[in-house]
Amino acid sequence: MIACALSLLIAAALAAERPEPPVTRADDVVDEIHGTRVPDPYRWLEDGQGDEVHRWVEAQNAHTRALLDARPGRDAVRRRLDDLLSIGTLTAPVPRRGRYFYTRREGKQNQPILYVRDRLKGKDRVLLDPNTLSPGGTAAIDWWYPSGDGALLAYGISTSGDEKSTLRVINVKTGQIRPDVIPHTRYCSLGWLPDHSGFYYTRYPAPGEVPPGQENYNRHVFFHRLGSDWTQDPKVFGDKRRPEEIIELNVSPDGGYLTVWAQEGWSRSDLYVKDLKQEGSPFVTVAEGIDAIFQGGVVGDTLYLLTNWEAPRYRLFAVDPKRPQREHWRLLIAESDAVLSEAHYASGKIVALYLKDASSRLALHAAADGKKVKDVALPALGSIEGVAAQHDGEEAFFEFDSFTVPPSVYRIDLKSGAATPWEKVKADLDLSALEVEQVFYPSKDGTRVSMFLVHRKGLRRDGRNAVVLYGYGGFNISMTPSFSRALVLWLERGGVYAVANLRGGGENGEDWHRAGMLDRKQNVFDDYLAAAQWLIEKKYSSAERLTIYGGSNGGLLVGAALTQKPELFRAVVCAVPLLDMVRYQKFQIAKLWVPEYGSADDPAQFRVLYEYSPYHKVRENTAYPAVLLTTAESDSRVDPMHARKMAARLQKATASDRPILLRTETKAGHGVGKPLTKQIDESTDTWSFLLWQLGLEAPSPTAR
Repeated sequence: MIACALSLLIAAALAAERPEPPVTRADDVVDEIHGTRVPDPYRWLEDGQGDEVHRWVEAQNAHTRALLDARPGRDAVRRRLDDLLSIGTLTAPVPRRGRYFYTRREGKQNQPILYVRDRLKGKDRVLLDPNTLSPGGTAAIDWWYPSGDGALLAYGISTSGDEKSTLRVINVKTGQIRPDVIPHTRYCSLGWLPDHSGFYYTRYPAPGEVPPGQENYNRHVFFHRLGSDWTQDPKVFGDKRRPEEIIELNVSPDGGYLTVWAQEGWSRSDLYVKDLKQEGSPFVTVAEGIDAIFQGGVVGDTLYLLTNWEAPRYRLFAVDPKRPQREHWRLLIAESDAVLSEAHYASGKIVALYLKDASSRLALHAAADGKKVKDVALPALGSIEGVAAQHDGEEAFFEFDSFTVPPSVYRIDLKSGAATPWEKVKADLDLSALEVEQVFYPSKDGTRVSMFLVHRKGLRRDGRNAVVLYGYGGFNISMTPSFSRALVLWLERGGVYAVANLRGGGENGEDWHRAGMLDRKQNVFDDYLAAAQWLIEKKYSSAERLTIYGGSNGGLLVGAALTQKPELFRAVVCAVPLLDMVRYQKFQIAKLWVPEYGSADDPAQFRVLYEYSPYHKVRENTAYPAVLLTTAESDSRVDPMHARKMAARLQKATASDRPILLRTETKAGHGVGKPLTKQIDESTDTWSFLLWQLGLEAPSPTAR
């Protein structure tokens, strides 16, 4: 009764103060697709360059600002988030002949800085500071690769979050930037020659190299000799391949072999190796045309091959690159009950990174026979964000964090197997009042799904807790325990945070991934909705106190959830989302995702996509929850048209008095490289919206 009365009071207050959103023109646009009439009244909002769309976006932003800027306690929220998001970032160092390369962001810095440390206990020095490269901190380091001897480093810079990197090379000792400049190196994969005279690298086509519309595809391998004209770089691999393939490479430490794998989607790849010591030698096939993932690299005379072929949780083989036929493969690490996600060779050992029950495990194996030498002790249940080692080094590094553990870097002594702290992020936080649970619940079809819950100790399960349910469920990406600075604000105010490990992710191997892709995508939504229902049934929350949050593919997830079961949720945050699944493949880089989702060009796949496509599932006169859709003008992955069209359709259709808001960021992209100032702005809006809708706007007594 108390909860019901509180909800009625909140609803009445909200209705009295809410202005109407801008009116959006609806056109009579109907497509005939495989015999089905598909209305698309807001097609005109796809034109992101049009003046009318610009005016509409400005009006929507003004409407959003009018509501969010007026929230009581918003200033306190911003101050707290300013403190929390100023907690720094840290990556594990990449060792190269006594030099250690890593990134770190501290305090109010907009972007992480690339440092180099000479000797393990030497002093750090700034190698590259992107904060000096643009006003407002919008220039970011996208990727970087030091040469094997640590003398040179190649890196990519992009601006405004567009991720369209330009490659440059810096002399590590002097800090001098060389004249080599190569554009179109988005998501670059790069391998140096051992004498650092040049490197193999991937890039996308320059204008004119491919027909219009193909610039976002056709990623190929080239070789660049330092000091030469990049436009004359010879193409090494990629001709006559499928344009949508994602090509990665690895050069062996001695420069003897180039390994290339061409990945189609996130479930299969072909693998080839080339003998660089033999001039004119061809690429030799290691695995081709098999519906599985194959990747790896050569050290010495051995190709270490990681694959999920006939082993959904992966295994590791040793392969002679001169005899790469399957009958010559030697099994090193067999499939186990944990997912083998990474394997790194270093001084006769394999540093193996595993995932078990959606949290990280680390072990050392002998490279000769694959036998486990030792499990590496970790500080808590949490996540390892990558492992770094040099092939002949006696050490390895990893970055560890968890829901209540800020990032720390550990060094492994490969002789003893002991892991000791190397560096950690400074965080003036006391999180001892919080606890983490891992629970398991049944999905609609009975599948057992895991979920993490983070909340204050002694939580009362009375159905009155404000809960944010997060999910992703796609592209073989695993949702593991990780530290979120902004989330601390929610937890300090008594909120609960839940992360569901949905099918489509990689938490339980390739079978788990494939159970949530293509015509099985509804399994992902069922898992998510079952998590919401479980939280309500177990009285962690109620429909009036439950919110959902997701971004990118996770934006598609929450879009599907809010259109399939709107009555389950009080509020929704839908960030940089895919929502029009009938036309998604026509925009940006989205053809890359067809192996994961399917395409409306295929009649059978169209029926699946149209059945769940959130934009097309919006129903008139339906009481939708409060929704905040966020997007960015420079997003070169997911086109902002998805959020625009969905906002218009929900604003027209909703029968509730809860707001449907659209927030469009300028000079920002999908999220990578977003400067700290814009992170604080966006987090303030997101969490102010959620605190408002859940009635938690009053400043927390524990907030400093």
